[in-house]
Amino acid sequence: MFFVDTIELEGLGNRSYLAGGEGTAVAVDPPRDIDQVLAAAARRGVRISHVVETHVHNDYITGGLDLARITGAQYLVPAGANVTFARVPVADGDTVEVDAGSGVTLTAIATPGHTPHHTSYALHESGRAVVVFTGGSLLIGTVGRPDLVEPRLTEQLARAQHASAHRLVSALPDETAVLPTHGFGSFCSSAQSEGEETTIGKEKSANTALTVDVDTFVADLLAGLEDVPAYYAHMGPANAAGPAPLDLTPTARADADEIAARLAAGEWVVDLRNRIAFAQGHVAGSFNFEADGKLATYLAWMIPWGKPVTLLAESAEQLAGAQRELVRVGIDRPAAAATGTPADWLPAGRTPASFPRSTFAGLAAHGRDGVVVLDVRRDSERVNGWIEGSVHIPVHELHGRLAEVPPGPVWVHCAGGMRAAIAASLLDAVGRDVVAVDDGFDAATDAGLPLITG
Repeated sequence: MFFVDTIELEGLGNRSYLAGGEGTAVAVDPPRDIDQVLAAAARRGVRISHVVETHVHNDYITGGLDLARITGAQYLVPAGANVTFARVPVADGDTVEVDAGSGVTLTAIATPGHTPHHTSYALHESGRAVVVFTGGSLLIGTVGRPDLVEPRLTEQLARAQHASAHRLVSALPDETAVLPTHGFGSFCSSAQSEGEETTIGKEKSANTALTVDVDTFVADLLAGLEDVPAYYAHMGPANAAGPAPLDLTPTARADADEIAARLAAGEWVVDLRNRIAFAQGHVAGSFNFEADGKLATYLAWMIPWGKPVTLLAESAEQLAGAQRELVRVGIDRPAAAATGTPADWLPAGRTPASFPRSTFAGLAAHGRDGVVVLDVRRDSERVNGWIEGSVHIPVHELHGRLAEVPPGPVWVHCAGGMRAAIAASLLDAVGRDVVAVDDGFDAATDAGLPLITG
């Protein structure tokens, strides 16, 4: 009997898989922190015989090469991928035996579109296709974005996505489970998935790649693409070169004087505590990226690549979790770290900085005269409606555009509060008078704030 275990990378919005039979298994698109995969295999009591990649990933560092090295598994990578390490090149139609005793095999299906070399893998049990690992090809209700490789190839790859989706549904039974890598919050998805599970049959009636003609599909797909996180530019090259083994050993601890010195040197000091605690008191000049938010995505997106970062956490557990998140996107070793509270992180005689939090009702009650309302949502969110007179700078652009924020007190908002907290910390760090609106954007209407739509 076959099995499939899902390894959720919630912060990045991705999934990896371990699948196999009674004695051996294959790991699909494994994360950088491969201990999760090894633990899953140990729980099942199976040996990992194969590690496969659907494509050279653009949104995270793979653990595939390291996992294959440690387990002695064959490392299968699409033949068309331009990589510099030794691997087993996989071509369309290639089949490998995963677990002979259970009759489990894996067959490669060329599905270009997310990348030119993208490959899906159908898991068969006794000759019957039971699961297809679709990576960044066919997702739940959508497909992986086609614009991450080369701008001149985007339309061509979008058309390939349409063709690949049709190929999958024509080659596989309706009951085949579709297990993508992207689509659960990842910016590698062209749209966010609705639901947690699907099949080939369900996608036939729900996926836009399968319900509209190719020209309509391509036009709609290209029109809906969001900004590409800046760190993506570094992921593909790192994966093609073969990532180094990760190091999750504890980071060197910094005292208050070292934290102050790193701030004075222009380094990033990142406070991982929740936004309520940060607003109430923090080290002046530090930035707030909540450990429980999309830490890896937004920190990696916004920090100048290679800039040293010091992490401040309320506990060793929070610090270790953040370090694990960050290695997945190539921020391998924080320069330093500290745990505790602002009182522990400030030199003697200095007091924590703070700023107020409020709601949209609070903004309405305060009045907007003399106030800058700063909207840090993405373009795709703002187009559906915005507060009249508000200034718009997406949070991932704010650090480089702080000078564009008009003078005066700034009330900053996003769609829910997390990104507003990041933005408020950036503004506070340069001495702006800021209020973080910690509220859902729907409440702006209820508060009676004038909205512009369309």
